[in-house]
Amino acid sequence: MDRKINIKDTLYNITEQHKEALGLLISLGFDSLKDDNLLKLFGSSVSLENALKSKKINADMFVKQLIEKIDENENKSEQNKHRDTVKITGVLPCPVKVPLLETFGKWLSEQKFDFNLDYELKAASIGVDWIKEDLKNSDTVPDLFISAGFDLFFDKKLLEKHKSENLFEDITGIRKYNKDFWEYGLEDPNGQYSVLGIVPAVFLVNKDEMKGRKIPESWEELMSGEFENNVSLPISDFDLFNALMLNMYKKYGEEGIRKLAGIFQKNMHPSEMVKSHMKRERPAITIMPYFFTWMVREGSPMELVWPKDGAIISPIFMLSRKDTKAKTKPIVDFFASKQTGEILSHKGKMPSVNPEVDNMIRAENKYMWLGWDFIKENDISSLIKKCEGIFNEALKGAQL
Repeated sequence: MDRKINIKDTLYNITEQHKEALGLLISLGFDSLKDDNLLKLFGSSVSLENALKSKKINADMFVKQLIEKIDENENKSEQNKHRDTVKITGVLPCPVKVPLLETFGKWLSEQKFDFNLDYELKAASIGVDWIKEDLKNSDTVPDLFISAGFDLFFDKKLLEKHKSENLFEDITGIRKYNKDFWEYGLEDPNGQYSVLGIVPAVFLVNKDEMKGRKIPESWEELMSGEFENNVSLPISDFDLFNALMLNMYKKYGEEGIRKLAGIFQKNMHPSEMVKSHMKRERPAITIMPYFFTWMVREGSPMELVWPKDGAIISPIFMLSRKDTKAKTKPIVDFFASKQTGEILSHKGKMPSVNPEVDNMIRAENKYMWLGWDFIKENDISSLIKKCEGIFNEALKGAQL
């Protein structure tokens, strides 16, 4: 539908015509519009164009976002005409969220379901607490979950009861994952979890800061004691940091977590890490998702090292309910498809398990995977909290 948004019209008229405009304006900093009286008083005398100018907001971008929201709500309204509703909940890795949702939206526009589809897929950077709250406050479980990492799907208080009742089933139809993972047993032996891809953690070495030390080629060398207070860890990347702690605990026990705290220098966002050679506080080594290493500029002193004992991985899991699989099967097939796999692998540098995808990872590059046996033998959610406690206690001790 061809939509016309007259930016010279008043704020009040725009928000009266399009309810989506009010929420969008508030999200952009127009907090005064939350008050109905102020909205009418202020909004009736100021044009949308001038209001946007006052906050240096590009009018074309605003109109584009507004039209997208209007279309999205109309599509939802059109969809909500069936008796049954399928709910999808989850988080997507930030580098692939936009292309994945765009492709998913286009695919959805070509489908004719006999049910309403309610989906909310947010950026992984915001965490999964909002999903946990929904699960705690609801008697129903979404038909489909997607999330990277171990924090959500292995919280026994939230999902273990449902898993033990055989609520979930891997219906992707992929029985043997991509050859890149043949030696790791990534497939769930109980047939409940699906894995879509993985986020690998690698080393980014600042050669200018090595000061005569040998570049570490493995996690073992990194933890050897030569890099005390000299390594940047991905603490703000919840999924990857949890995978890091769990694997160090599995490999070295509690002492491994203390060693991890010992090498920790500071927390940086990956986009800062690749430029860390320009800062005064320079970590010698940065542990980061493989994706961000592609931001390194040619000629910089930063060098990628893929650990010889394997890049620690944070899997991107999917859980689908067994009782609604007849409805969710096409959606599951989309997320498990070669098309989605190539978005993960080629745009996000997150290798896909789909056997048809070329992940473009060298055969000698290995992975370090926690393993289903370890997951089954441990209360993973409680273990994450335990590792966090040991890590933080070790940091406090180092500061005394």
